Amino acid sequence: MRFLIIIPAHNEEGNLSFTLDSLQQQSFKDFQTVVVNDGSTDGTAEIIRKYTENDSRFETVNLQKSAHQPGSKVVSAFKNGLKTQNTDEFDIICKFDADIILPGNYLETVEDAFKNNPEYGLVGGLLYVEKDGGWVYEGNSNKHHVRGPMKAYRKESFVQIGGLRETLGWDNIDSILLENLGWKEVVIPELQVKLIKVKGADYTIRPADYYGRYFYFLGLNRFLAYIASSKEAAKSRSVSFFFKIIKAYEACKTAKLELKISKEEQKAINDKRWAMLKKKWLKI
Repeated sequence: MRFLIIIPAHNEEGNLSFTLDSLQQQSFKDFQTVVVNDGSTDGTAEIIRKYTENDSRFETVNLQKSAHQPGSKVVSAFKNGLKTQNTDEFDIICKFDADIILPGNYLETVEDAFKNNPEYGLVGGLLYVEKDGGWVYEGNSNKHHVRGPMKAYRKESFVQIGGLRETLGWDNIDSILLENLGWKEVVIPELQVKLIKVKGADYTIRPADYYGRYFYFLGLNRFLAYIASSKEAAKSRSVSFFFKIIKAYEACKTAKLELKISKEEQKAINDKRWAMLKKKWLKI
C-alpha cells in the first residue's frame, strides 16, 4: 500500500524538521509527502527546501497568507496540497501536522493494520507531550479517537465521507461519518506520537467562543449543545463559562452561519451524540 501524506505548515521553522526527519527514518518507505507552506513568514520555506532538493518523496505547495482560524485554515491548506496529486496512485491518505515526531515504525504499523483489517477506515496512534523532562499521554481526547495531527485514512473511506470539512469540528465529524458508513476508527496505543507544540497556543479566539462555535459547526442541536456546554463549564467549575459558550452558540444560530455538513450528516452526528449520552446515563 502506498501513502500520500499532506502536511499543512504555518511558521513551523522550529518544528518541521523533526517531523520530516521522522518520516525519512520510517521503516516503511513507499510514501509521498506534500508540505503545504501556508503563508509562513519565518524560515519554514528554507526548511522545506532542504528536503525537496534531496529527496524525491518530498514536494511543496506555497499558499498566500490566510487568517489563522481553528479548523478551516488547516483543512483548506490540506485540500490545496491534496489537489496537486493523483490520488489514484495511493491507498492511504494522511493528514499530519508539522510539529509531530513519529516513531520509526508508524507507517509500517498503520499499513499492516489497513492491510489485515478491510473494515478499518481511519487509523492512528496516541499523542504524547513533553512534561518534566519526559513524554506523557496528552489526554485531551478518549483513547479510541484518532486526533487531528496524525490522521491516516483508507482512501476508499476518505472518498466516501467526502473528504475533510473546512470547519471547526472536522476531526470529529470525520469519525462520526465513517462509523455511520460502517467503517471503523482504530487507535493503536503502542504508536506514541510526540507533539512538540501545544495545540491552540496560537489561536486568538477566546475559549468560550471556540466551544460555542465548535458545537454549532459540529451540527449539534440546541439540547445537545447545551449539554456539551455544561460539561465544559463543569470542567472549568464556572457557571459564567456555560453562559458564554451558549451565547457564542446562539450567535451562530442567529446569524445562520453555513454548515459544512448536509442535513443527513447532521442527523447522523446528532444521533451518535444521543447514543453516547444514553449509554452514559444507563451507567449512572
